[in-house]
Amino acid sequence: MDFAMYLPWIVFAVVVITLLVFDLGVLHKDSHEISVSESLKLSAFYIAAGVAFGGYVWWSKGAGAGMDYYTGFLVEKSLSMDNVFVISLIFTALAIPRQYQHRVLFWGILGAIVMRAIMIGLGATLVHQFSWILLIFGAFLVFTGIKMLVAKDEEPSVEDMKLYQWLKGHLRMTPKLHGNQFFVEGSSIGEKAGRVATPLFLALLMVEGADLVFAVDSIPAIFAITQDPFIVYTSNIFAILGLRALYFALAAMVHRFHYLKYALAIVLVFIGVKIGLVYIGVKIPSLISLTVTFGLLLAGVLYSLHKTRGEPIPEKE
Repeated sequence: MDFAMYLPWIVFAVVVITLLVFDLGVLHKDSHEISVSESLKLSAFYIAAGVAFGGYVWWSKGAGAGMDYYTGFLVEKSLSMDNVFVISLIFTALAIPRQYQHRVLFWGILGAIVMRAIMIGLGATLVHQFSWILLIFGAFLVFTGIKMLVAKDEEPSVEDMKLYQWLKGHLRMTPKLHGNQFFVEGSSIGEKAGRVATPLFLALLMVEGADLVFAVDSIPAIFAITQDPFIVYTSNIFAILGLRALYFALAAMVHRFHYLKYALAIVLVFIGVKIGLVYIGVKIPSLISLTVTFGLLLAGVLYSLHKTRGEPIPEKE
């Protein structure tokens, strides 16, 4: 067995496991409300870890791989902004107190790590067997980008989501929370014996469902940037880790990034066109891809902050 071939995966696994153990076992061993200040500090820590890992990718796999990692990291982080908005809607609709939200998000990220590993593994297999599928990914990204540019701003309703309706109809659930528990014994709350889910577990399933939906956009985007499964997976996971930490700050100010979606839409179109150009012999260098992606997203953030300056922060329940 060639140990050097598996070394990057081992390093990645050790880093992620260490981060998760430190997060749950040291920083958040007790349920408490996470302040905006704590959220920003923890997010800065996770972003630094993601950037540092990109440095390791650059050192171990070369500059091209490093730039592809950072491009994927930026795209995934930006695509997840809408995910933050949906998660905020889920917590509000289900009346999940802020002190229990981190528990849902923590276990949600564990599910996302497994789910995205399966989806990326399947995607890598398809790309390896049928290289033309990248053209489908590219066309899908162009379509998604154009759809984002022309779509009207409408706030979705959690109650109207098909997953929510199906779970409510099939899940044996208590009408109210029981601390930070996902399940309680039915006999302890005056119901027939057996485990009964709480609204906290319903929130977890809804968050996992939201991540699955957003993965449908993000995974084709990163495969259009690079077909290296290691870079695809690691850039995805580090972006998710950082965004989960930043949720508590972003949830209160996500309205300030309203115009970011237009910049992201252009990025998706750019990446989709890029993969199409490869098939006519035109390859856009990784440095240009990273520069264009970073420039567009930065412009979207700055323009959003400029246009929404002075707007009050919406109060959260």
